[in-house]
Amino acid sequence: MARTWSVVLGVALGVSVLLPAAPAAAHNSLTGSDPKDGARLATAPKRIELRFLARPAPDTTKITVTGPDNVPAGVGAPTFAGSRVSVPFTAGPAGVYIVAYQVSSTDGHQVKGELRFTLTTGAPTASAAPTSAAPSTPVAPPSAGLSPTPAAARAQDDGGTGRWWLVGAVVVLGALGGVLLLRRRRA
Repeated sequence: MARTWSVVLGVALGVSVLLPAAPAAAHNSLTGSDPKDGARLATAPKRIELRFLARPAPDTTKITVTGPDNVPAGVGAPTFAGSRVSVPFTAGPAGVYIVAYQVSSTDGHQVKGELRFTLTTGAPTASAAPTSAAPSTPVAPPSAGLSPTPAAARAQDDGGTGRWWLVGAVVVLGALGGVLLLRRRRA
C-alpha cells in the first residue's frame, strides 16, 4: 500500500511541477504599468510604461492612449526595453485616459487589454495665458519604484487553459490512484 501511494504521489508531483509552467510560458500578459490601472493623478506623466511577462515583439505590439472624448493622447512611437514598452504621453483635459494594448504571445495568440487612469488636473487650454514669462510644464512625480500590478481585469486572453490542464491532470491522477488501490485490494 505504501508503494502504491509513493507511485501516485510521485506522478502527481511530477505532473504538478511540469503542467503549470507550459501555459505560463506560452502566453504573454501585463504584469504592471506606470501609472497603475485605476490611478488618480494630479500631475500628468511624461510617458506611459507597460510591463509584460515576456518581451513583446515591436512589429506586432500596438499601444494606443486616448483621453476624454476619445482624443488621442499617446503621440510618438513606442520604445522597447526588455519586457517594458513606453509611449510618450500628451496630457489633455482632466478626465479618464484609456491605454489599450495588443501584444503577441510566443504561441502566436494575440493578447489584448486595457487599463485606465484619471487625470484630476488637465493640461492648460490654449485660451489660458500664462501669468509668468516662463512657460509652466507639468513635471512627472518621481517614481519610488515601479510596483507590479496584476493584469488588468479587462485584459482579454484565452487564459484558463492552464487551469483546465491542471484539472484534467488531477482527474487522471485520481482515477489512476483509484485503479491502483482497487487492484491492490483485490490482490
